[in-house]
Amino acid sequence: MREENDHFSFSTGVIGYPLLFVLLIWFVYWFEVRFGVDFNHFGVYPRSFVGLRGILLSPLIHSDITHLWHNTMPLLILSAALFYFYQPNAWKVLIIGVVLTGFFTWIFGRPANHIGASGVVYMLFGFLFFKGILAKHFRLTALSFVVVFIYGSMIWYILPIDPKISWEGHLSGLLTGSILAFLIKRGVAKPPMYMWESPDYNPEEDEFLKHFDENGNFIEQLPEEEQGDEEIKIVYQYKTNADRDKTEE
Repeated sequence: MREENDHFSFSTGVIGYPLLFVLLIWFVYWFEVRFGVDFNHFGVYPRSFVGLRGILLSPLIHSDITHLWHNTMPLLILSAALFYFYQPNAWKVLIIGVVLTGFFTWIFGRPANHIGASGVVYMLFGFLFFKGILAKHFRLTALSFVVVFIYGSMIWYILPIDPKISWEGHLSGLLTGSILAFLIKRGVAKPPMYMWESPDYNPEEDEFLKHFDENGNFIEQLPEEEQGDEEIKIVYQYKTNADRDKTEE
């Protein structure tokens, strides 16, 4: 069984891998600008055999600098959160998530080249949000609320509100992340277990419960055989209404 520190330990990959992803998509865009080439035709083109190559290539391709910048920061932040809070499953989520997001876009997307890393961003958003709620670990749940607080407004773009935006890719990413959150269970931090939740817990050996009878009433004096070497004296103080009025003055 993994200790909690094994799940939430910092490593160079937490920052290194997200930075490599971001540098790669910026390098591809720089290459297009520098050499005057256009990689848009390498995007996901739904229901065509050649369009399948876009499943892996489309996250690297962006239409302009604005498109690239809008995907850069969410990709960097959400992938760093993935590699920190879900280290044992980070690569599994990322690889399967990219493939399924592209494949779902290929199935029901409009006949156009779907490009950009926004589908991956929505996949990460969906996974981090739903997995944190399902895991019931206080750190992962807190992460869910932080993610939805920062990026919750993205949810509107899974709807066809702008013909220039691939809402199909956004919806595919969100669905993929949600599905992975429900399916991946191993290697996720478990909520802390209290002493009384342990299968080996024996109420008769609990020092705290010895101060109560079977009806839950407090026992002021324990039997002599259950008292420790150190004597504990409990003193009760009572105040009358007159004493209380004097105190308030």
